[in-house]
Amino acid sequence: MRLTEPVALGPYTAPSRVVFGPHETNLARRRALSDRHVAYYARRAAGGAGVVVTETASVHASDWPYERAPLAADCGPGWAATAAACAPYGTLVVASLGHAGSQGSSAHHQSALWAPSRVADVVSRELPMEMEEAELAGLRAGFASSARLAVESGLHGVEIEAGQYSLLRQFLSGLTNQRADAHGGDRLLLARQVLADVRAAVGEGPLVGLRLSCDELAPWAGITPEQAEGFARELAPLLDYLVVVRGSGMSTAATRPDFHTPPGFNTGLCAGVRTAVAGAVPVVLQGSVTDPGLAQRALDEGVADLVEMTRAQIADPELVALVRSGHPERVRPCVLCNQKCRVRDNRNPVVSCAVDPRSGHETEDPPDFPRWAEPVDPAAAERETDVPGRPDGVPPGASGAPVTLVVGGGPAGLEAARVLAAHGHRVELVERAGRLGGMLRPAGERWAPLLDWLEAEVRRLGVVVRTQVTAGAPDVAGRRVVLATGSRPGPRRYDVDGGTVLEAADLLAGRAALPDGPVLVDDPVGDATGVALAERLAAEGRETALVTPDQVAGTQLALTGDLADAHARLARAGVTLLRRSVLRAVLADAALVEDTVTGEQHKVACAAVVHCGHRLPDTSLTAPAGAVAAGDRVAPRTVYEALLEGRRAARALCGGDGGALR
Repeated sequence: MRLTEPVALGPYTAPSRVVFGPHETNLARRRALSDRHVAYYARRAAGGAGVVVTETASVHASDWPYERAPLAADCGPGWAATAAACAPYGTLVVASLGHAGSQGSSAHHQSALWAPSRVADVVSRELPMEMEEAELAGLRAGFASSARLAVESGLHGVEIEAGQYSLLRQFLSGLTNQRADAHGGDRLLLARQVLADVRAAVGEGPLVGLRLSCDELAPWAGITPEQAEGFARELAPLLDYLVVVRGSGMSTAATRPDFHTPPGFNTGLCAGVRTAVAGAVPVVLQGSVTDPGLAQRALDEGVADLVEMTRAQIADPELVALVRSGHPERVRPCVLCNQKCRVRDNRNPVVSCAVDPRSGHETEDPPDFPRWAEPVDPAAAERETDVPGRPDGVPPGASGAPVTLVVGGGPAGLEAARVLAAHGHRVELVERAGRLGGMLRPAGERWAPLLDWLEAEVRRLGVVVRTQVTAGAPDVAGRRVVLATGSRPGPRRYDVDGGTVLEAADLLAGRAALPDGPVLVDDPVGDATGVALAERLAAEGRETALVTPDQVAGTQLALTGDLADAHARLARAGVTLLRRSVLRAVLADAALVEDTVTGEQHKVACAAVVHCGHRLPDTSLTAPAGAVAAGDRVAPRTVYEALLEGRRAARALCGGDGGALR
């Protein structure tokens, strides 16, 4: 089985074994799929996805789990438009249907949450109502009518949600199903009934899939892998495919973890279920599968019949096409950061990607030229001036256009250079350090794949790269310039009286060394930097404390789903947390820390303080007329903003050139 080869599902054939799974996007208009959804899914279909599963739609008005959660009854036009947009590529389009039950929210519909039993949700702590016959009948009718509407709208079938955020899983689990009736004696009863109702509603042709939580990671009462194998065997005759997932309300970070969890974490779980069903139904592997090589190994080793690569295709919609064309090295890597693709929070952000800011914004950003169709020129990386020819055969420089100068080889500068070169411009990039990557290079291994990809792309496209070059005013005068000069240390709002203070960036880059003794990490921002640095120092055997003005350390990690796990790692590492505190002074052998509520001050012994505060733009190079700034030069923020502004800077300089960006 090859990842890029067609595969039969029911009466249909998917053009590849790669699935783009259901996930929250916040692209909805009210509770209907929007034109942004359509463009988002069509881009993945064009890139080779075999199956696209649309965002889970609630099958009943009693379920409104987040503000922009689709409602199946409102999704007909959006489903039809998605089917039409994906049809030219042969991609199978399936609607995910579900009900969040006690894991939903009563904030929008102002009604009690539905649940198998009166068991408060472990996250919201809200007590739901116990469903009775009327609610059970309404739920079953909702699944059936929603499935019928999806198929009538032109979709190839439906996928029933019994995964982490699902009422059906709550009925399957002893954690949440404590009923004394038939649905308590046979916890699989409702799932069987729903699947039978759906099949009756759509007929024998359309696909009926199931997303099943096969391990709630709560073996004292929850679904265990052994139980799930029995569930899968019993339900297999009702299905056209089965997606193996894990997690429950007690383990929300387990379903979509970040880079701290190894990719392919469900491999063993999926293999066990596939063995249990013994070929009765195709099985789909899910679980941070971002590398095509890992996906292919799962197929080769009999772990699964298809592989879900959702985050990988958010990062690079052309993944399948690039692998199929023999260029897996051109696949833009997913780094599993969860910074922009995890959107189920109170900000209601639109789905996007730290490494591909165009994701989720397809209707606003010009379409890219398909990279899998680009000509290959092995000599491009060795050239000093010329870049490969454009796809239309016109050499880039043939018009006599001047060379565009990009100052700064961090993520913003690299992305600007990449987009400019792909647009046919002659580009020179200068970087004052000896290696490309800027502050992101020493930040850790998780970002290295992205930086390596960006560097490989700019060299492949013929960008002239010069390191250990500090650009001055004469270098930029009279030229088209992108200024991506990065940042400098920001203000320190405390006194330094004989103590040692090091910038986190200098420490990570090896430009500074810590003295012997305890270390205090000052983290007024609350992002990943302070927490990661404290973990690292403690792992090196240093006595480490972290001071934060917040009630919990690393508050911004809540947005990526890593907050609880980060605190567990800090505790295991032995890091002392000084919460609700601010640094007031750094002394010769101690730091003066103040409680933000009581005003009480006390000393913390330390040989040095590592400052993880905000930084400021580096404006030491004066911007010439017409220059475009990008990344930290504008305002130091995250990788996402750096790449987004690098792309925008390149587009601004492209002006009216015409042609598509890559």
